[in-house]
Amino acid sequence: MDGRRLDERRRATLAAVAPGTPLRDGLERILRGQTGALVVLGYDEAVERLCSGGFELDVEFSAPRLRELAKMDGAIVLRSGDHRIVRAAVHLVPDPRIPSDESGTRHRTAQRVSRQTGYPVVSISKSMRIIALYVDGTRHLLEESAAILSKANQALATLERYRQRLDEVTRALSALEIEDVVTLRDMATVVQRVEMVRRIAGEIEDYVVELGTDGRLLALQLDELVAGLEEERVLIVRDYLRGRNGEYDEVLAALDRLSSAELLDLAAVAQALGHTVPGGSLDGPVSPRGFRLLGRVPRLPRGVADRLVEHFGSLQKLLAASVDDLQAVGGLGEARARGIREGLSRVAESSLLERYG
Repeated sequence: MDGRRLDERRRATLAAVAPGTPLRDGLERILRGQTGALVVLGYDEAVERLCSGGFELDVEFSAPRLRELAKMDGAIVLRSGDHRIVRAAVHLVPDPRIPSDESGTRHRTAQRVSRQTGYPVVSISKSMRIIALYVDGTRHLLEESAAILSKANQALATLERYRQRLDEVTRALSALEIEDVVTLRDMATVVQRVEMVRRIAGEIEDYVVELGTDGRLLALQLDELVAGLEEERVLIVRDYLRGRNGEYDEVLAALDRLSSAELLDLAAVAQALGHTVPGGSLDGPVSPRGFRLLGRVPRLPRGVADRLVEHFGSLQKLLAASVDDLQAVGGLGEARARGIREGLSRVAESSLLERYG
């Protein structure tokens, strides 16, 4: 199973046990009651084969029921989806050959069961007073909302600084594009900043999921800071992708795969877009196709922008095109062509004013 899929499973499970959910309420009742517990969040034949003893219930889930059942020895098994309680007081016997880096019996069992069955398992430690969630054997501690909010606010402050810096280099790139003096360094710097902002935002999204109902305000702040980011990412990649424009999905995936260390290397970022960096020099010139600046023209459909770029091939030719030249593109009438011409002129003027005004 790849890392991306594991991350999706982890997020879905964290959402199910987030503050404000009935399941989290039940787990916290167990923690406050100072009785440990082992809870399997799924039931099928694979789980049944690991169960020994106990008894079958098949009753509706409630936090008080979970707390009372945890007073008995053994694990509790919930059905995935609605978390209906299907078994209680069972002894779980996973394959002892499955590797585990846990020392405590309960945590070691939880890790092995999650790896063997594929279902998430929650282990509550009475002595350490912690709630540990295992997804495919990977451990995640469920912290209190205050602790998560503290880390989330620090990440949010970092995101604000990075977004501000991204806006600065993006404005500078627009002016350089108008003047046709963009270098590989200029392009790679903006792409690098976009990826950094996306990754910080991804960490905050994890916090939002983990906070559940306590993360509403954090989610609103995050949405405001990353508004338009994904579209900007696609447009800049389509602008500077070396080779066929239709391959930009592969470039986006390649950027996702860059490690943190590789992302700091502007040459590696440029190479992800298909550019060669002879001798490591990033001073070579590059020219945009024009997707990004066309995206700033009001009420311009994406299909029209695609046809314009396909017809003219570069931003400089687009900027030099007259209304008659624009009308030569299929499906453009005089009014639309004139609107595009005026829109590009305003975008060019505002970009230069922002940089040199």
